[in-house]
Amino acid sequence: MSNSNASQQKWHNKVSHVSQLGGIETSVLDNGLGRGSRIAWINTGSGLRYKILLDRGLDIADAFYNQHGLAWVSHTGVTPPHPFIYHGLDWLKTFTGGLLTTCGLSHVGGPEKDDYGERGLHGEIGNTPAEVISIIQPDIAAGQLEMSITASMLQTKVFGPTLELRRTISSTLGETTIRIRDEVINRGNTPAPHMLLYHFNLGYPLADEGADIVWKGQWQTRHKNLEYKIFNDQHNFRKCPPPLKMHNGTGEEVAFIDIEADDKGMATCGLHNADIGIALAFRFKKEQLPWLINWQHWGEGEYVTGIEPATHPPIGQAAARANNTLIFIEPGESNIYDVELEVLTQKDALDAFLKYGG
Repeated sequence: MSNSNASQQKWHNKVSHVSQLGGIETSVLDNGLGRGSRIAWINTGSGLRYKILLDRGLDIADAFYNQHGLAWVSHTGVTPPHPFIYHGLDWLKTFTGGLLTTCGLSHVGGPEKDDYGERGLHGEIGNTPAEVISIIQPDIAAGQLEMSITASMLQTKVFGPTLELRRTISSTLGETTIRIRDEVINRGNTPAPHMLLYHFNLGYPLADEGADIVWKGQWQTRHKNLEYKIFNDQHNFRKCPPPLKMHNGTGEEVAFIDIEADDKGMATCGLHNADIGIALAFRFKKEQLPWLINWQHWGEGEYVTGIEPATHPPIGQAAARANNTLIFIEPGESNIYDVELEVLTQKDALDAFLKYGG
């Protein structure tokens, strides 16, 4: 579908309420660990539907295309925000996984402490509730088919720094695309350090044995002095393996990728499962997000791969400061980031996507 005249749509004069086709529905979970959490279900009417976590940085939990799940969801599922989880590895206690967990805004990487403060794993923003600014439903009578949620999340303390994440997530009725537009604004009065990583977590059945992990670029392992059984020149790390006992518990491997871009500066990556005939493609501007991280954790019952566009590899604020790559946003200024996800099913689109595999 497109935003054309309503009278040209097949459903003209046949639909009473937009919910017959799709739209946005907000609610509050009332059971289990997630009790009290605000959510919004986005139904695109194309087979793509996904759950936004209004209390956790406008991240995305479960997501589906028709009967097929796209996201990995951890044992905890959705939990309420814990804004003060910034010590050590506490972040993992409420890590939902989901299609998207945002990491940052000023630190991406393991826990650390230095003269500039203490920082827990992957920062604070994913545990920050949203102040919803707007919810826009499709207006089918007017032929306006876009739907969106815009919200603000504030990462702050007295004496600063103060960073605001203003996020809009949008889709179009009848299309299989999720658009994420982020603006990170320095609301303080001193330069603010900034790192950002989009922790997209793909799970069964999209991620399954034999599925193609699609990206192209020069890569390196996280720790060069360790022996890697997956990320090495003798192993096909671009195919999802069966569950691996060596990844039970804390087993994992990670690659940092200097992702290639096309002549328009756009990078493309994602996951393709030929058995179910779909791919999930990610597109973003390399100028905004020059790095891609591929996390592979194939544990039994914890079977997931992460496709993670980022401003930096997850080396932490201290290392980024030391190697002069740490971003600083000046007071009143902002950085913009755009990421698009699209479910692909048509052969020509799938063939074009697969060319991005290295």
